[in-house]
Amino acid sequence: MNLYPLIRPLLFSLPPETAHKLSLNSLEHAAKLGLARQKLPADPVTVMGIDFPNRVGLAAGLDKDGDHIDGLAALGFGYIEIGTVTPRAQPGNAQPRLFRLPAHEALINRFGFNNQGVDHLVANVRASAFVKNGGIVGINIGKNASTPIDRANEDYLIALDAAYPHAHYVTINISSPNTQNLRSLQQDDALEALLDALKDRQERLADQHSRYVPLALKIAPDLDDLQIEAIATTVRRHHFDAVIATNTTLERAAVMDDPNAGETGGLSGRPVFEKSTSVLQALHAKLAGEIPLIGVGGISSGSDAVAKREAGADLIQIYTGLIYRGPALVRETGEALSHYSRQKARQHP
Repeated sequence: MNLYPLIRPLLFSLPPETAHKLSLNSLEHAAKLGLARQKLPADPVTVMGIDFPNRVGLAAGLDKDGDHIDGLAALGFGYIEIGTVTPRAQPGNAQPRLFRLPAHEALINRFGFNNQGVDHLVANVRASAFVKNGGIVGINIGKNASTPIDRANEDYLIALDAAYPHAHYVTINISSPNTQNLRSLQQDDALEALLDALKDRQERLADQHSRYVPLALKIAPDLDDLQIEAIATTVRRHHFDAVIATNTTLERAAVMDDPNAGETGGLSGRPVFEKSTSVLQALHAKLAGEIPLIGVGGISSGSDAVAKREAGADLIQIYTGLIYRGPALVRETGEALSHYSRQKARQHP
């Protein structure tokens, strides 16, 4: 676990996607041999009706197909979100599609929901020792690129049907910038129709499977106050179970000095922290604690994670920070959040 700073230069000498696959495969093998294991401080919390052992989660996107659940679980995460997965397998966008911006501890990606399809992911969840032992897994779903935007709801319902029996919660991803027109689903009428269809299907699936699986909505950071207000109103009206704020940004102002700044795709990492936290804080104010919030975007330290909590997040997720800092970031965020929870408990016994 402590060797990552020594290994990172080697990984960063490789193409980003190659390094990504090598890292996950190596972690999986190390976990099976018992060489990769760290435990975070207990920081139990109940969110969406789910009992989490700690508040630190893995964001969707790192393990799109759920191929490495057990290896990633060895890092100490309180929960792991896999995906984004679509009903049918698809290759995603052409490579290269992942770019490092090391000076900014950032990434730009335009993957385009590359994945092996929801059935492949479900098989991995069913085989996971982490899940069999009670580990919490969220499944993030999206639409296929070939599905017209006016039929997007059909894809989300197909994916929800498949994921529901195997997930602790399901995330609806309408905020990736890398699938054409996807973010238009955040607009008033489209969002209303989508959430209405999803909640109706959730009710039927809960009866069918005799268990209620919460639904979370993942939104973009590139929203103005009126859009945030509309989303807050809509998720409240439809009694959605959580909102994840936020996905990657299209803005480049903070990284214009980087040679990769002109690459299309979503920017993640340290430069998105302030923007994503601002959206989180605004959403928290508008929802007044009625709906749980999961904070993600630019977390590179324990203090960043605490800032998300102070902005209203009940849980946090990390992704790009893990690429730059390795397993130490998981441990640091867990320790910082546990300390923060103890402080809050002393202030409000």
